[in-house]
Amino acid sequence: MIRICFYQHNQQLCGCTVSGHAGYADPGKDVVCAGVSTAVQMTANMLTEIFKLPAEISVEDNRIGIRLPDSSSDEGVKIMEGLELQIQLLREEFPRFIQIKHTEV
Repeated sequence: MIRICFYQHNQQLCGCTVSGHAGYADPGKDVVCAGVSTAVQMTANMLTEIFKLPAEISVEDNRIGIRLPDSSSDEGVKIMEGLELQIQLLREEFPRFIQIKHTEV
């Protein structure tokens, strides 16, 4: 199962961590993993490369983290909201393979 925790501060998204494997299909054919991975990678690239925001991106074995600074811009929050929406839509299609949690920080 893919586990995604979205972090909120003052009711605004400020980051997330993504870990796990969907287990929907064999490696290389798992559309759930591919969908989540693509959404997370695009979010990280939009934040750091397109909007040049000082987001902290961490990549570890089987775990990706995205953190916006405390004084996050509206653009950064909107990009994170786009990721949340995409993950929610994927979860609607594949509810047994994606778990979403929200945490106030």
